[in-house]
Amino acid sequence: MIQLTINGKPARFDGDPDMPLLWYLRDELALTGTKFGCGMGLCGACTVHVNGEAARSCLTPMREAAGKRITTIEGLSAAGEHPLQKAWEACNVPQCGYCQSGQIMQAAAMLKSKPHPTDQDIDSNMEGNICRCGTYQRIRQAIKMAAGVRA
Repeated sequence: MIQLTINGKPARFDGDPDMPLLWYLRDELALTGTKFGCGMGLCGACTVHVNGEAARSCLTPMREAAGKRITTIEGLSAAGEHPLQKAWEACNVPQCGYCQSGQIMQAAAMLKSKPHPTDQDIDSNMEGNICRCGTYQRIRQAIKMAAGVRA
């Protein structure tokens, strides 16, 4: 039995310990804000926080999630009140929106360690989170807005 915490609530998993965390979140807990993208950890659509650090849930087996705190986009702020969520809306970031939860989760983890990021900080920390619509300039603008950094 694997025990972990999902969005502040205790959770249990009694299945294949090699199953990706992504499938547990989506299929068993119906937390569908975390998206399946490439399945190889290359696109960032499945990004969640594991003990506060950004992690690709498609590559994280359940056995590695044991005893850890997992935060999904739903746990960041269910009401959409997180500064990044507000900035995303204010900057009109999403087009198709598919990658956006992963983008926001990656940015939230970055802002914990770099609360006032430079363009270079943003570019290097967000590298690997792919937006097919190419909204990278708006993503950068929203991150800066959430951090209170002038664009």
